[in-house]
Formats: sequence, structure tokens, C-alpha cells
Amino acid sequence: MLKRTELNQQQLITEKKGFIRHIPFLLSLLIFLIVIYDLGFDQDASAENIIRNIYNIYLAAAVLFFLTRLFLTKHQYPGKVLIFDILILAFLLFIISNVYGLLHIPALDDVRWRYLAVFLVFIRELFTIDISTSGRYVNPAQLFILSFLAIIFTGTILLLLPNSTHSGISFTDALFTSTSAVCVTGLIVVDTGSYFTLFGQTIIMLLIQMGGLGIMTFTSYFSYFFKGGATYENQLLLGEIINAERIADVFSTLKRIIIVTFIIEAIGAVFIFSFLDKSIMPAFSEQFFFSIFHTVSGFCNAGFSTLTNSFYETGFRFNYPLHLTIAALFITGGIGFPILFNSFKYVRHFIVNRLTPFLRRKPVVHLPWVININTRLVVITSLVLIISGTAFFYIAEYNNTLADHKGFGKVVTAFFGAVTPRTAGFNTVDTSSLHFSTIMIIIFLMWVGASPASTGGGIKTSTLAISILNLASVARGKNRLELFRREIAGSSIQRAFAIISLSILMIGISVFLIASLEPDMDLMAITFECFSAFSTVGLSQGITGNLKEASKIVIIFTMFIGRVSMLTILVAVIKKVKNMNYRYPAEEVLIN
Repeated sequence: MLKRTELNQQQLITEKKGFIRHIPFLLSLLIFLIVIYDLGFDQDASAENIIRNIYNIYLAAAVLFFLTRLFLTKHQYPGKVLIFDILILAFLLFIISNVYGLLHIPALDDVRWRYLAVFLVFIRELFTIDISTSGRYVNPAQLFILSFLAIIFTGTILLLLPNSTHSGISFTDALFTSTSAVCVTGLIVVDTGSYFTLFGQTIIMLLIQMGGLGIMTFTSYFSYFFKGGATYENQLLLGEIINAERIADVFSTLKRIIIVTFIIEAIGAVFIFSFLDKSIMPAFSEQFFFSIFHTVSGFCNAGFSTLTNSFYETGFRFNYPLHLTIAALFITGGIGFPILFNSFKYVRHFIVNRLTPFLRRKPVVHLPWVININTRLVVITSLVLIISGTAFFYIAEYNNTLADHKGFGKVVTAFFGAVTPRTAGFNTVDTSSLHFSTIMIIIFLMWVGASPASTGGGIKTSTLAISILNLASVARGKNRLELFRREIAGSSIQRAFAIISLSILMIGISVFLIASLEPDMDLMAITFECFSAFSTVGLSQGITGNLKEASKIVIIFTMFIGRVSMLTILVAVIKKVKNMNYRYPAEEVLIN
């Protein structure tokens, strides 16, 4: 009895210590919510003064938290975390010193610096908290789905704030916009540029970024960064989510994904900024935000634009360097991170082991299979789709939507028109004026979509390639699929078949439901809309804003299922069967 009492007391002490350790996070969460309230609602002078004082007091408390963590904690700091904390502490000290008159730096009087300080402290405290992702409670598929649902509903609440829009927004439209942003689709029920304020557009941009890479990518890596490690169970879980080849490579892969994304987006923003017509957009702040918004939307294959008619807008329609920059961004984002990493590995191998020895006249070092079969399959399929799609678009639309363009402009516009259906969703021509044959090709390209482990949607290029190669293999009477002197695993063929079947089923259900709810709408426009929603493309023939509430809900579910994939949902719902150490006798079933 005495031992049990002592155990209970120790448990209470442990719980109290745990609560005390969480006080900085709870305070930072409270202040972060106050920032959201401050930004989302108009404040009168007295309320604004009270909120500013709360910021000042909290930032002074945050300095104490950081000093306590630096000098009084027993565990040893990882060097990179120590540097990060010292930089934040210095930043906080500058702001506090300026607030209380110890320094006089007019630029720091801007409240946005305090917003930034609160955000940095919140992020630091958030990723210090231990959050269990034990596979006993959720499997990777369930965690993946829940993370998307969490971002979607958070985004919906933020878009409902009064300062997010100029004249308010309904819950359904906010949910639709949030889902479209998180699922990187680009379908809109209200004009992004004119309906949403700068605050609302910033929310949409952040939702696109988190949805394009996945919230698990950010939270998992930064949690690992600040804690200096992770459990083996969490590594297994994350390895399945990001398709890491080895458990040891999970966090290095996450790090590379984040770094590559921000580098490419930064380069894209510079190019977009340089190609803007300054006479159309004279203010530097507008140019800066336009560049950032569109580089994020482009790389994440979201298709959102602050322009009413996307790049078909007057003043942007013939800006071919800008079109090529946007196309380069969404092609790079849609090719898939494994392909980018494998291509970089090949370039490094070529320079180090081939070019350098050749220049120095040394023996060339040969490494087998630097370019793996996945890269070969995806790159070849993508090139075939890009080249054939561009040629068809050029021929079919030469005297139609390409009539206003000349020479090189026709080629660029045809190229853009052929690659944007592959889940990007931007447009440089009037989609409603396309020929019927072109629309059918675009529907096919939307259905195929981008490549695996990318920011795009669709059934994916590798799925299409495997299905076509399997058909050829069956026609030849072969009982296995071989490619590049390798045999494709039977599980990959089964997965490709399942993805194709489920995509057709889901799109068919969406078309049926909307056609039933909207009997007066053109069936082709509805079909186009459903393919665009499922493949997270964002192209439309102009019916999105005219849909009834129930039809919008159907599109919301279609976008969500298209982003997380129906197969992932089935895996999340149906318990995974363990490998069984037996096999039944095989028998042939009549198929044809």
C-alpha cells in the first residue's frame, strides 16, 4: 500500500513537471491566437493598445524562457539548435530594448516585427513538445489523411475571419477555397485577387505551401531538428509517408525536400519579378507579393493566381518569358522529388567520375545504375506527354486560341497549354474556346497528372507507363513485365491497376452526382470539372462559381480524395493484412 502511494506521488510530481515544461508552449499558443485575432478582426484604438502591451509583456517573458533554457537545462544543446536559439534571443532583445526605450530604431516600431517574433517563438516551442505518432493508434495512411483534414479546417476558419475578405464569405465557399488550396487544385468559387485581402491571399499561399509539401514534412523535420532525434517508431511511420528507401535516410530526405523546395521557389520568384511589366504593376510591394505567391503556386502545382483570368489576363497574355518561368516551376514540382534527387546524383557522378577524370586523363570510374528505373520511366513518359501534347495543341489550336500569337509565341503558348493540364491549372488561353478534340486531350492529360512523390496529382505518369507496358506484355504472351533489363514487381502492377480503377470509379460518381444536381449544365463542362478536381488541376470551363451548394460539396470531396488518393483512404479504413506464410494452389480464371 505504501509503495502504491509513493508511486502515485511520483506520478503526480512527474505530471506537474511535465505541465510546467509545457507552460512556455501554452503561452506561445495563446499569444499566437491573439495575433490571429488581431490580424483577422478590426480593432479600435483601446483594444489595439491593450494587444500591443500583451505582445510586449509576452516577448519579455519569452526572453526569460530562452535564458532559462540556455543556462539552466541539464541536457546538452545540439549546436545548430543553440545557434537558432541565440539568434531568436538576440532578435527578441532588440525588439524589447526598442519597446522600452533602451534603443531607438524606428523601423522596429512596426508591429509586424512583433508578429514575426511571436511566430518564431511559437514555432520554437511547438516543435519542443513531444507528440506521439505511435503506429498502435494510427497507421501512416490515417496520419496522412488527418494532417490534410487538419490544415483544411484550420484554413477554413482563417478564411472566415472578417479581414480575410473584403465583403465576407460563406462557410461552404471558405471550405471550398481552403480545400482547393491545401489539395493544390486551383478551382475557385470567388476571384482570389479581388475577393480576398492581402491577409486572405497570404493564408491561401501558406495553405498551398503546406498542402504541396505536406504538413508532416514540415512538422516532422523541425521537430527532429529541435529535439535532436526521433524514435525508431516515428522514423518507420515517416518513412512510409515519404517513401524513403532506408529508415536512416528519413530526416535527410525531409531536409533535402524542404531545402530544394525553398531554393527553387526563391529562384522562380527572382525570375518572375524580373519578367513583370512594371508599368502594369508599378508598386514594389505588389511586384514582390505577386512573385512570391506565383512561385509557390507554380512549384506546388496549385494553379491559384491573383489575376482574374490567370495569365490570359490583359498585359500578361503575351509575356512569354513569364509563361516559361511558371511552366518550369510546375514541371519541376510535378516531376517528383526522387527524380530531382536522382538526377542531381547523376550530374554529380558525371562531373566527378566522368568529366573530371577525362580532363585530367585519368581512368573513368563506372557506377552501375546511377539513373534508376523509376527515373528512366518517369522522365521518358513525361517527355512523350510533353512533346506529343505540345504538337497536338499547336496543330489543333493553330487558327483558334493560338490565332493571336505569332511564331515563337505560338510554340510557347502551345507548350504551356500542353503541360498545364498535368495538375498545374494556369491558363494562357480561353479554356472555354478550345476545340472539342483539344478538350478531350486535356482531360486525358489531367487524368494522367504529374509524377509520384511530387506536388502534383492525377494517377501519375508511372501508373500510365506501367499499365501500357503491361498491356504490351500481355499481348506478347509474357507472364511478367520486364523493362531496362529489370523485372517490374507484381505489387507495382497491382497498385497501378487499383489506382486506375479507383480513379475512374471516383470521377464517374462525381460526374453522376453533379449531373443529377445540375440538370441544366452541359455534361462536357461537368466532366471537365470533375476530372480537373480529382486530378487537382484547377482548369475549368467557367462553371465552378455557378455550382449549387451540394455540387460544391461534391467537388470538395473529389479534390480531397484526388489529393490523398482513394487507395490511401482504403488503406486507412481497412486494416492491413500481415504477410501470410502460406499460398493456396493457383488456378486460371476465364477473363476473355
